[in-house]
Amino acid sequence: MVSYVNILMYGVGGLVVAGMALLVAFQEKLVYVPVLPGLTKSYSITPSRLRLSYEDVWLRSSDGVRLHAWFIKLFPDCRGPTVLFFQENAGNIAHRLEMVRVMLQQLKCNVFLLSYRGYGASDGYPSQHGITKDAQAALDHLSQRSDIDTSRIFVFGRSLGGAVGAVLTKNNPDKIAALILENTFTSILDMAGVLLPFLKWFIGGSSSNGPKLLNFVVRSPWSTIDVVGEIKQPILFLSGLLDEMVPPSHMQMLYAKAAARNNQCLFVDFPTGMHMDTWLNGGDHYWRTIQQFLKQHVPEKKEGIPPQNGNAIKSPLRI
Repeated sequence: MVSYVNILMYGVGGLVVAGMALLVAFQEKLVYVPVLPGLTKSYSITPSRLRLSYEDVWLRSSDGVRLHAWFIKLFPDCRGPTVLFFQENAGNIAHRLEMVRVMLQQLKCNVFLLSYRGYGASDGYPSQHGITKDAQAALDHLSQRSDIDTSRIFVFGRSLGGAVGAVLTKNNPDKIAALILENTFTSILDMAGVLLPFLKWFIGGSSSNGPKLLNFVVRSPWSTIDVVGEIKQPILFLSGLLDEMVPPSHMQMLYAKAAARNNQCLFVDFPTGMHMDTWLNGGDHYWRTIQQFLKQHVPEKKEGIPPQNGNAIKSPLRI
C-alpha cells in the first residue's frame, strides 16, 4: 500500500512539474502582455485626444522589425530635455498618455513613447533580445534629430521599462544623460518566486540564495540587478512603498547595487505609491523630485556657458 507520505510527495512533485511546464510554455505571455483583458491591441486613443501635438514615428530595429512610436513635443521649438519613456509590461503606449500629459506640463520636456515589438502598431513578437534592439533603435533615432537638444536625452523606465532602460543606458554612456527607474524589479528570475512562491526554490537572480537549477528555462531574465552596477550616468530611483506587484525591496536592492559604484544615485520613496500610480499619488513631491534631479544632471544650456558637470556630487543621496 502506498503511504500517505508517498502520495503527498507525488502530489507536490506533480505540481512542480506542472508549474515548470507552464513556465516554459507560457512564460512570454506572463512577462509580456500587449493586450489587456477586454481590450484590443490597437490604440484606444491618440495624443490628439488630449490636445497634444505629436508625430507618428516609424522605425526599423537592427533585425528589421518595423516599430511604431509617438514623439510628443511640449511645443514645436522646445529645446528642453527629451524623455525616452519605456512602459510597463501590460497594455500599450496609449494607456500612458494621461501621465505623459502631466509630465509635459511639469517637466517642460519632450516625450518619446516607443511601442515594443508586438505592442500597439509595432510588428513582431516581444522578447528580451528583441526589445533591447527596439530600445536602441529609438535612441539612435532621437540622437540623429536636429530639432531637439541631443545632449539632454534621458531615459525613464517603469517596471519592465526600467529593465529595458537600464540596459540601454549602460550600453550608451555618451548618448544618455541620466536614468530614472520607477518600481522596477531586480530580475524576472526573482519575480518568478514572487508570483509563484514555490519557484523560488528553483529559480532566482544573483541576489537569491536558492539553487537556481532552472534559471536556464527563463528566456527573458531581465537581470536589472546585474546591470545597474555598471551604469555610470546619474540614476534616480522612485519607489512606491505600496507597490502590489514588485516588492519595494527590489528597488532598495537596485539602489544599493548602483550606489556602491556610482556616487550620482538618489533614492526617493513614496508611502502611498502603488505599482502604476506612484506618479499620481506622489503629488507635487514626485514631480519636484524629478525636476530637481533634471536641473542638476540634465541642465539647460546657457549661451556661452557649458552645462554643469553632474560629477560634482560626491556621495550617494537618499531621501
